[in-house]
Amino acid sequence: MTDRKAQLAANLAQVEERIVSACAAAGRKREEVTLIVVTKTYPASDVRILHQLGVRHVAENRDQDAAPKATACADLSLTWHFVGQLQTNKVRSVTGYADVVQSVDRAKLVTALSAAAVRGERELGCLIQVALDAESGERGERGGVAPDGVEELATAIDSAPGLRLDGLMTVAPLAGEYAGRQRAAFDRLMEISSRLRAGHPAANMVSAGMSGDLEDAVAAGATHVRVGTAVLGVRPRLG
Repeated sequence: MTDRKAQLAANLAQVEERIVSACAAAGRKREEVTLIVVTKTYPASDVRILHQLGVRHVAENRDQDAAPKATACADLSLTWHFVGQLQTNKVRSVTGYADVVQSVDRAKLVTALSAAAVRGERELGCLIQVALDAESGERGERGGVAPDGVEELATAIDSAPGLRLDGLMTVAPLAGEYAGRQRAAFDRLMEISSRLRAGHPAANMVSAGMSGDLEDAVAAGATHVRVGTAVLGVRPRLG
């Protein structure tokens, strides 16, 4: 086993132990939570090692990093998640490799994703990114739609050819009433998810929690956690 493979295996084992413990504490089954490894700034070789170690869900937040990496790993059975703020001029590229876009936060983006998915003859899963720090009608500091805009966006996705409404995503906010209160933020996301599922029962995916707060996300009821640093290490600085 190479040094890097051994390092990633050890890190994955620690993250797995955390998820198992969090599920046990919450009275949940381990299989209710899917680990997504966020591989941004790390090479395709790491993605290949992660696949060998059993990882099947990976995420990226920049198209310029993701597109070549996805191409280099096209032979692997992986589900690719795009989790970053997405500009419409990158949509055509992203829909070429992403299976799920977790950062849908405006109608213009829904229209662009739909057109690209239809053109590419693909069905694209969509999560609405909820900004818990956003006022009504505004977007959050880190992207996302205010809670009162979720239903309108859900209806738009539901009626858009080539798109599938899978659920909700959030990033614990750095400002506002939920700053530093990750568990409260994730509980609020679950409330919004319950309302969404009343009208869209299949939209049951809830993506929340990262390396520092995955336990809070599991306790709240998240179905997917996005972990980067705890698996891959501290990312090298760009530039």
